[in-house]
Amino acid sequence: MYIVHVFVHVKKDYVEDFMEATIENAKNSLLEPGVARFDIVQQQDDPTRFVLVEVYRHYEDPARHKMTEHYQRWRETVSDMMAEPRTSSVFYNVFPEDESWE
Repeated sequence: MYIVHVFVHVKKDYVEDFMEATIENAKNSLLEPGVARFDIVQQQDDPTRFVLVEVYRHYEDPARHKMTEHYQRWRETVSDMMAEPRTSSVFYNVFPEDESWE
């Protein structure tokens, strides 16, 4: 598994719009064969901060994801909503074993 955490800081006035656009992107992302999970979490003490937890089946799948129409639409839609540029970190899966992901 290839796991990416994307850290997003949204301008205060755009939190609801960001969530709407990001949920739409996540729903479409889950239809991609290379996507095992696509979670959106919001920080409790600062609702302008989000983490997108993206779990891909293979190393190449994030690049395929970024070529989809829904990702490109999301990127364009949310670009002006950002309080600062997105950052990300990549992780290896430890548990549960890769075979147990659906």
